[in-house]
Amino acid sequence: MNKTIRRASVFALLLVFALLVRATWVQFYEGQALADDKDNRRNTIALYSEPLGNIIVGGEAITGSARTKSGDLLYKRTYTDGALYSAVTGYSSQAYGATQLEGVYQDLLDGSDNRLKSVMDTVTGKRADPGNVITTIDPDVQKAAYDALGDNKGAAVAIDPTTGKILAVVSTPSYDPSRITTGDSAAWKQLTKDSDKPMTNRALRQPLPPGSTFKLVVAAAALEDGLYSSVDEKTDSPDPYPLPQSSDKLTNENPSAPCENASIRVALQYSCNNVFGSMAVALGQDKVRAMAEKFGFNDEEQDVPVRAYTSVYPSDMDEAQTALSGIGQFDVTATPLQMAMVSAAIANDGKLVSPHMVSQITDGGDDVLENYDDNAETKEIVSSDTAEQLQSAMQTVVEKGTGTNAQISGATVGGKTGTAQHGENNSKTPYAWFTSYGKADGKEVAVAVVVEQSNAARSEVSGNGLAAPVARKVMEAALNN
Repeated sequence: MNKTIRRASVFALLLVFALLVRATWVQFYEGQALADDKDNRRNTIALYSEPLGNIIVGGEAITGSARTKSGDLLYKRTYTDGALYSAVTGYSSQAYGATQLEGVYQDLLDGSDNRLKSVMDTVTGKRADPGNVITTIDPDVQKAAYDALGDNKGAAVAIDPTTGKILAVVSTPSYDPSRITTGDSAAWKQLTKDSDKPMTNRALRQPLPPGSTFKLVVAAAALEDGLYSSVDEKTDSPDPYPLPQSSDKLTNENPSAPCENASIRVALQYSCNNVFGSMAVALGQDKVRAMAEKFGFNDEEQDVPVRAYTSVYPSDMDEAQTALSGIGQFDVTATPLQMAMVSAAIANDGKLVSPHMVSQITDGGDDVLENYDDNAETKEIVSSDTAEQLQSAMQTVVEKGTGTNAQISGATVGGKTGTAQHGENNSKTPYAWFTSYGKADGKEVAVAVVVEQSNAARSEVSGNGLAAPVARKVMEAALNN
């Protein structure tokens, strides 16, 4: 054979061999990655080729699937009362993916979860019947929170302290996930560009300064440490309190309140800044942080099962900053979920049952795959004596303190107000907070509310004026249900 032809033949064979190697590599090593690629439309076609499983509230499905009228995607996601439950469900969109419970349980809801497959499904490769997500949400409590927040920008979370079941998760303004299930770009642009951020889950994923509601954490630290023996012992708290290493002084909203050397009970009743600023410095930031972290602050993996944003108690503060942290300012931030957890632990005699908004997940035949109610973890945050004292002091706040708008006839209610500064030198509208618990006829509920913005005049913005009435209506729905 001609030498040139032989070389050309060898080269051609090498090229063929290289192509075979590359094809084998792509098929056997990169195939799964390509199959799983988010831009692979076949995945979307497969996902929406059959009806999805459902998210259940109060025994009823609040999601569904409907046949599309055109295109290669046979089904689309639908929502019942979408705006009411968007902070629970999130969305499942043909174009924009899935979030919150829709995202966390996407494999279960689309039938691709291996736990759903029968032996025959495994052999044939057939997609299994989808499963369902059974939530802990109480529809009456959810609606009460949604209606009470109304046109305000804010959020509310309600928890059963004895079980950890989350009864309500509401964020306003809200949106209807049905608007974006088919990939409506105009609706998506309008929602994502809206300055009110309706797609932000303020209940779980927007930490804000908690203001005076954080004083409960400082009080718990002081009682557990032994700095003060009871909520009725006088404290060492000058009024105003001179901030260490600073020419500034920590004053109180009500200058006539009896805050000088006030007991913890009186200090919570009148929300005395001087007492808790002084207390935080006396304890030191490490002890306050340790207590905050027991309640759930600084937890970067707080899953309910949706991942909540971290509530923060900061580090490396000087004493003046530590004092400000004692009144829930400086760099302290918290979600409504976190502040509901504080009240839940106090209400439950010092024990925190891990909060969760999914009770069970089931297969297509309603057989339980996992029961989260049975697996809820319980941690002791403070002693029962400390919890009982704080309960008593919180009841004083509601009976004759700054939280009177939370009173419920026939129920025992404890709470703490907060009005957190917003903007440089408090130049923007403050955040109105209320965290509370209610007990009646063997039922219990812990509720936290934040009103970020409302139509109220700035002088009327307070935890008692804006947030406590919302919490009252939520507690009433839970206790009367």
